Amino acid sequence: MLINQDAFSLKKKGEIKKEKERAILVGVRLPSMSAEEAEESIEELAFLADTAGATVIDRVIQTRKSLNPAYYIGKGKVFELKEMALQKNANLLIFDDDLRSRQVRNLEEDSQIRVIDRTELILDIFAFRARTREAKIQVELAQMEYTLPRLKRMWTHFSKIEGGIGMRGPGETQLEEDKRLIKKRISNLKKALEDIEKSRYTRRKGRAGFFNVSLIGYTNAGKSTILNKLTGSDVLCENRLFATLDTTIRRLYLKDDVTVLLSDTVGFIKKLPSHLVASFKSTLEELKEADLLLHVIDTGHKNFEAHMLSVSDTLKELAIEHKPLLYVFNKTDTIVEQGLIENLKARYEDSVFISALSGDGLQGFKDRIFQYYLQKFLTIS
Repeated sequence: MLINQDAFSLKKKGEIKKEKERAILVGVRLPSMSAEEAEESIEELAFLADTAGATVIDRVIQTRKSLNPAYYIGKGKVFELKEMALQKNANLLIFDDDLRSRQVRNLEEDSQIRVIDRTELILDIFAFRARTREAKIQVELAQMEYTLPRLKRMWTHFSKIEGGIGMRGPGETQLEEDKRLIKKRISNLKKALEDIEKSRYTRRKGRAGFFNVSLIGYTNAGKSTILNKLTGSDVLCENRLFATLDTTIRRLYLKDDVTVLLSDTVGFIKKLPSHLVASFKSTLEELKEADLLLHVIDTGHKNFEAHMLSVSDTLKELAIEHKPLLYVFNKTDTIVEQGLIENLKARYEDSVFISALSGDGLQGFKDRIFQYYLQKFLTIS
């Protein structure tokens, strides 16, 4: 886990007090990646680190032809990071990709600094954000799936104690025991999620007569703010990644006494860990039951089109890319580029432009949802 429990205390829900861990962010730019893409990725990693409670001290991007199988970065760069950490009093290296167990072990041994990768960082945020029993089970399952193949690295201290090569003697016995316990825990967590899914299925059947609308989008695009504005709810809204993990469903009243169900789900992100996608499968199943997907976009973000592509890729992974979809270009009050809205209107016919914060465009947005509602029920009749 990223956050050391001794390094902070919780004042109240979602608020971190006391000293933060001091992190250096590390990324690699390969030939297939532009300089802008590399910068965008490390910038997002910084936002993730801040959300997890770390203070970002510096960022390092190394340009390489290929990844170093032993260290991910060049060995010389490892010693540069060690010196940088000493000079800037950093105690954590966060890498902008998944690392192999051997890479983490080599990096920690040579740098003498704790190392985590992007997946471990995201898992930490999810663990901190999880509120319901289902979300906590889903996060723990993802953590267990992530930990299992990395157990040997966690037990490397035994090889030093025993003086053997690899994991001989008592260390090996403990390693196998831990593997067995984790596998058993994974099995129990999956069974618990199956039981929750049965209850969810019963609830879905109860919503069968309603028109179901789901908010989707890149994390921090403003989905929860839209839910609150449209339905008068008070779902948590923060300028933090993954503020929402649990699916929230509210009634949305349209004109002519029509009521639809509006749901808000976990946000997507680039390089979303496969463990999380698998663990949150039951939550994401809600999207398959939707009659309409509302793809919310932070139009003021400089990389919003890359974010749109990431969401589209996730929809394909979930096999729901052909569902009716309305593009909701949010945060129009933050747009600085001249002519952007006109350009997007020409490219995306099924779209609305709103500012959930100011309320601009919300009535027209509700009218578009109503049109989709009529299309479905007129088709049925």
